[in-house]
Amino acid sequence: MSNNQTLGSVTFETKCYEKDWRFLLREGLLQEMVEKCNFKFDEKVLMINNVNDYIKVSKAADILIGKGVIDKFYIVKDYEKEVLDYFDLAKDDFKGGYYYSIAELTSIYLNSSDYLLHFSSDARVVTQNDTVNWIERGLKLLAHDESVITVNPAWNYKYDEAKYESFSEDEDWFYSYGFSDQCYLIRLSDFKKHIYKEYHADSEKYPAYGGELFEKRIYSYMKNKNLIRATSKHVSYIHENFPKNAFRRFIKLRFGR
Repeated sequence: MSNNQTLGSVTFETKCYEKDWRFLLREGLLQEMVEKCNFKFDEKVLMINNVNDYIKVSKAADILIGKGVIDKFYIVKDYEKEVLDYFDLAKDDFKGGYYYSIAELTSIYLNSSDYLLHFSSDARVVTQNDTVNWIERGLKLLAHDESVITVNPAWNYKYDEAKYESFSEDEDWFYSYGFSDQCYLIRLSDFKKHIYKEYHADSEKYPAYGGELFEKRIYSYMKNKNLIRATSKHVSYIHENFPKNAFRRFIKLRFGR
């Protein structure tokens, strides 16, 4: 398993909510998500957001702490006011995108590592190996190039799409203007700044139902400040939404029961 000895501390973080917490916490997907990274994190954190029974979900998360899958969890709603005040934001600022944004902002606010690796709960598979460890390479890139603000694997094996969106490339990375909340490796110090009130017309490519959500705000900031995303040419994650009302079907397909 790879680890980082010189570039700083790294936190792994993901989130769950009512429709997916059982997949992550009870059926092994969170453990699989961590293991596929093949990296020794300084801390592994779960954000619990918008669930019906916080006691039940917290107990399931405590079991994973006992197993060493995660180190801690946070209940997002307990920090909402504190987080919004820190970033000088209000719920209405998101114009419908609040619940697509608050867990990510809370994680950034609460975590104190040098770097943060975030996965959305449904970005649940990463191809990874010892010879091409995108996290190690991404950390080195972030440490030495301040114009690169976020690093991620390719999405759904669409390397051609990542290349098409890029304006340059090298041996390891496609460089582009873009940001996705499905997966990102970032310097936390960049994202703890008050950068969430930027707007750029190109950000209107994000879906309207999300309003002024987190990833749209980051994209605007990147465009306005000429900051760059680096996408791996060697590693991909898979983003696949959990089907509605399909928990039993999922269990049958995955485990044969």
